[in-house]
Amino acid sequence: MQAANRTVVITGASSGIGLALAEAYLARGYNVVGNARSVERLEQAKVQLGSPDNFYGVAGDIAELDTAEALFTVAKARFGKVDILVNNAGIFNAKPFTAYTEDDVRRLVATNLMGFFYPSQQAAAHMAETGGGHIVNITASIALQPNAKVPAALPVLVKGGLNAATRALALELAPHNIKVSAVAPGIIDTPMHDIGYHAFLRTLQPTGQLGRVQDIVEAVLYLTDASFATGVVLNVDGGATAGTW
Repeated sequence: MQAANRTVVITGASSGIGLALAEAYLARGYNVVGNARSVERLEQAKVQLGSPDNFYGVAGDIAELDTAEALFTVAKARFGKVDILVNNAGIFNAKPFTAYTEDDVRRLVATNLMGFFYPSQQAAAHMAETGGGHIVNITASIALQPNAKVPAALPVLVKGGLNAATRALALELAPHNIKVSAVAPGIIDTPMHDIGYHAFLRTLQPTGQLGRVQDIVEAVLYLTDASFATGVVLNVDGGATAGTW
């Protein structure tokens, strides 16, 4: 689906899933406004993407309202309007419940919760004025079906809330032609997972496989192409949330 002067804002765009999403939307002819914490990481990402003229980075902490406002101010000034927001930035920190520190809680809640709330708030106001759009949240399938083998109560708490908020916002924003959905990844093969743990990680899905970054990209593209899908929480997890096995 080729775009005619359409723009997507992607948080956490300098590496991993966010960078792959930027590449995919650029290939479709979209303008991309990406966020990461540092200018340096965004410049590196732009080089990796081939230094396209229609990629623009906005550095800053996505947990801060000022950063979310800057993303949309820049996107509107450079490209006219925003059609899609992908809330991709996030932290996943698995450990026993009693081992979480105050810093763990503050960092995860800031990035995963405020990093969703403020950009989505900006997107909802902007898209209501411009005739609609899509918001897609990257959550986690373990928040739909926790697993005793992976103690992760803190991310489950926040990502589970995002899954619920996705459905609530889909209803609230439907009259403005704004679609809100989520992709809930399982275990994805990225550098954050040490290769020494891959054998164990494969046991967490009935398919016995790890997901690819491209699997998440394809799911996001499906949702932003879909004209009759909203309020969806799409599991991309090798069947991990289908039940027990």
